[in-house]
Amino acid sequence: MKRILPVFFILLLAFSCRQNQDRLQNGDLIFVGLPAGFSAEIGSMDEAISSATGEQSALNLIHVAIAEVKADSVWIIDATTVHGVDRHPLDTFLRDFTRRDGRYPTFLVKRVKGVDVDAAVERAKTFCGRAYDFCFLPDNEDFYCTELVQRSYLDTEGKPVFESEPMNFKSPDGTMPSYWERLFGQLGTEVPQGLPGTNPQKMSQAACLVDVMRSDFRP
Repeated sequence: MKRILPVFFILLLAFSCRQNQDRLQNGDLIFVGLPAGFSAEIGSMDEAISSATGEQSALNLIHVAIAEVKADSVWIIDATTVHGVDRHPLDTFLRDFTRRDGRYPTFLVKRVKGVDVDAAVERAKTFCGRAYDFCFLPDNEDFYCTELVQRSYLDTEGKPVFESEPMNFKSPDGTMPSYWERLFGQLGTEVPQGLPGTNPQKMSQAACLVDVMRSDFRP
């Protein structure tokens, strides 16, 4: 039977948000998570991110996107390996993150407090067309998902509200996942272990975020 979650989720977010503070609003962040114990595709970026930044007995967050809520539609602005930095309809976002086995990840919606979120959304849109930052470097013109969010959400002094910290690409046992070794080997650069950066797991714990809703996948 064909899954109906995308249609249901779109309707829930797009049409309930105008009447309830606990529904999606412009500038909310949508985190994509894999529950602990869920096996991502071996050798994929999702698996490598989950291994490096996930926490035991917790939801392993692998991606974050910005929601642009208009009167009659929901758009997503995010940075992915497929689209680069792009703005697309919510159903495209849901389709992109459908697992190969037909299951959906967990979606966490969080709201950024104390920030002009409308300005943040407009700022994010100016970055559309940039390439995905496969190098995960803080000083180039490309963006990975949390880097786009960090550069878009600024305080009244123009400083990012999401802080950087030393990046970790290693698995909990201290080894480097083969995905990162292959990727950075192809790029001809060192793994940026320890350089300042961001990741979805840590970003989701920022003090400026409040929980809005959660949608868990079902087998």
